[in-house]
Amino acid sequence: MGEPIRVLQVVTHMNRGGLETMLMNYYRNIDRNKVQFDFLTHRPENEKKDYDDEIRGLGGKIYHMPVLNPFSPSYMKSLDRFFKEHKEYKIVHSHLDCLSAYPLKAAKKNGVPVRIAHAHTTLVDTNLKKYIKLFSKKKISKYATNLFACGQRAGKWMFEGQPFQIMNNAIDTKKYLFCLETREKIRKEFHISEDEYVIGHVGNFTLPKNHTFIINLFYEICKKNKKVKLILVGGGNDGSQYKEKAEKLKIADKIIFTGVRNDVPDLMQAFDVFLFPSIYEGLPVTLVEAQAAGLHCIVSDQVTREVAITKLIEFISLDENINTWIDCILKYKNSTRENMLQKIQRGKYDIVENARWLEEFYTNGK
Repeated sequence: MGEPIRVLQVVTHMNRGGLETMLMNYYRNIDRNKVQFDFLTHRPENEKKDYDDEIRGLGGKIYHMPVLNPFSPSYMKSLDRFFKEHKEYKIVHSHLDCLSAYPLKAAKKNGVPVRIAHAHTTLVDTNLKKYIKLFSKKKISKYATNLFACGQRAGKWMFEGQPFQIMNNAIDTKKYLFCLETREKIRKEFHISEDEYVIGHVGNFTLPKNHTFIINLFYEICKKNKKVKLILVGGGNDGSQYKEKAEKLKIADKIIFTGVRNDVPDLMQAFDVFLFPSIYEGLPVTLVEAQAAGLHCIVSDQVTREVAITKLIEFISLDENINTWIDCILKYKNSTRENMLQKIQRGKYDIVENARWLEEFYTNGK
């Protein structure tokens, strides 16, 4: 067998986020004798990220670009220089959403034949970068040869009438199957008694995840039920403000901030219900994981309904009365876990089948 095809994955960084976790799921399960992933990141070399060691252990290379600025001549020159020096890449797969146009432009200029733009979101933040991103996404189809999306809603928003393919946010389903022993171990680690009802959330502290709503909602829940705990799994620069908010509301002793963890499948065993009130999303991999763990998921109606692979998802409007959210969360206090393995597999979100599909695409272009 010859050398594997090396595919360049273009990302911001490789910390533990939904997109990065999805990519690593594929990377671990693809046949690396046939296809190898390398990563072009947009962070300095001295900033070590969560998945860097594992990537190198799997045989991948990590390259570093300056922070992405499409209006910076030095940034565009850096991209151009990279592709001039790395003619080995025949496939470039960009995960920068609206900003994918720029690395794909440089790749096209330098003769890369397969250039994939991948949509992971359905909206952009309302800040100064919004109009740059909306302007940039209109350029994607000019430079991409293939358009991928995590779901229909993300693809329709990003590519505006252009045909695209779905690449599922697939998971290793077996890791999430309910295990009582693991549940007891994790709850013991966090000093949670078996009669305490645990509301869980997995997501970095970024605006779309809506942590302000989560804290305010939990404050109201505590008024109705004293035997509750909230576990927030994730990192990000804004985490401290939510800890301060919890202190002011006098509920800090009931909230566990785990930070970034590499054992999310185990943590989900300790949850009793999963809360996900995002302001906007693509198709969040963490909701696929939560369903695989057999958790009832209370989700905002801003999340695409494609994520409802099982009957465990319940959508509620963010404009709905807070008591509707509270009642919905608390009604699952005595529910039991179901094995969702076959339903996740039938929904085509198990990583084994999806990794074979991606491998086939990279090797044969279909």
